[in-house]
Amino acid sequence: MNTTQVKEYLIGLQESIVKELEEVDGNAFRKDRWDRPEGGGGMGRVIEEGNVFERGGVNFSHVHGDGLPASATAARPELAGRSFEAMGVSLVLHPRNPYAPTVHMNVRFFEAIKPGADPVWWFGGGMDLTPYYGYAEDAIHFHQTCKDALQPYGDNFYSDFKKWCDKYFYLKHRQEPRGIGGIFFDDLNQPDFDTCFNLTKSVGDSFLTAYRPVVERRADTPYTENERDFQAYRRGRYVEFNLVWDRGTLFGLQTGGRTESILMSLPPIVKWRYDWKPKAGSAEDKLYTDFIIGKDWI
Repeated sequence: MNTTQVKEYLIGLQESIVKELEEVDGNAFRKDRWDRPEGGGGMGRVIEEGNVFERGGVNFSHVHGDGLPASATAARPELAGRSFEAMGVSLVLHPRNPYAPTVHMNVRFFEAIKPGADPVWWFGGGMDLTPYYGYAEDAIHFHQTCKDALQPYGDNFYSDFKKWCDKYFYLKHRQEPRGIGGIFFDDLNQPDFDTCFNLTKSVGDSFLTAYRPVVERRADTPYTENERDFQAYRRGRYVEFNLVWDRGTLFGLQTGGRTESILMSLPPIVKWRYDWKPKAGSAEDKLYTDFIIGKDWI
């Protein structure tokens, strides 16, 4: 097991993704290095008020500490009392154009350590797409790219990870999916380190293939304030998920991570309305009836 290789890969992944996103937007991402007093730190790469991205961040973090937070031990109480090391790249992009979807991607490595015992390690990650106005061709392309990334490792990975994604990115209090899903996995440590690392790299390396054609196709679509208003309303669901349910957000906050970097995932303009429903048959209604329904896209 070589954690140095993992860190080098993640730093390179962050750089390669930012380089291409800067080509898409035409503006540079800000560099923001930070240190964590308890151990570790990271590098934030953030854009705000760009040509394409109203807000976006591609963040690398590598933190370590003497004890695991509650968010990490809730599902695995046997890890309580262990020190830990966690590293990953996490990104969220919120385009300005309502016809261009929000996207999230994350790849990470975690190790829990106890003297005299074998280390407990695993990989996790995935990506998911959150449109405001859905296009079937975009959804199919995104899911097909996810499937292609996982296919070399077995026929079942895409279907299993898609189901996991649909279950995880679900707003229980709203009883609706956050978006059209993608793939999600955690606790990956079988059959061996190299296989798990290679699968995780395949996911990270496929992100630009999955998302860049979609955002470039939609970024210049004409829109009105009506579409912007609906986008702001639906972005509220994104905020609700990240603050109420997302384990990564909770882990970051509970371990004393940099709050600005953790909450860069939140969109800049958001609205909430009381008990609002879209007009039946409208373009906004089709998001609910045709897209955020846990559908099998391929």
